[in-house]
Amino acid sequence: QVQLVESGGGLVQAGGSPRLSCAASGLTFSRSTMGWFRQAPGKEREFVACVSRTGITLYTDSVKGRFTISRDNVKSTVYLQMNSLKLEDTAVYYCAGRARGSPVAARGSDYDYWGQGTQVTVSS
Repeated sequence: QVQLVESGGGLVQAGGSPRLSCAASGLTFSRSTMGWFRQAPGKEREFVACVSRTGITLYTDSVKGRFTISRDNVKSTVYLQMNSLKLEDTAVYYCAGRARGSPVAARGSDYDYWGQGTQVTVSS
């Protein structure tokens, strides 16, 4: 049974730099593309970033230069370092895993597994 468990969310001031973590179990993590998505209140879920098994990364434009995705295959954990947070980054952040297909993927339907989400609230 695959489990993705996010942590690291919370209330953060604008400009802050929290780091989200997602611990994976039950899948061949080293062979999986891992991604982060987010969903703000009243909005659809959107792609944030992903990292392939070989370290290729992809980011949505709104977080380029501010967020960094990384992975630790020994710990089966993917991270999202978030810097220079803005009010519009407030959302529930979801970790996702993809066990097949192309190295990078930005659609939710491309992912096989999902975490329960962690809330990030940015305050002014």
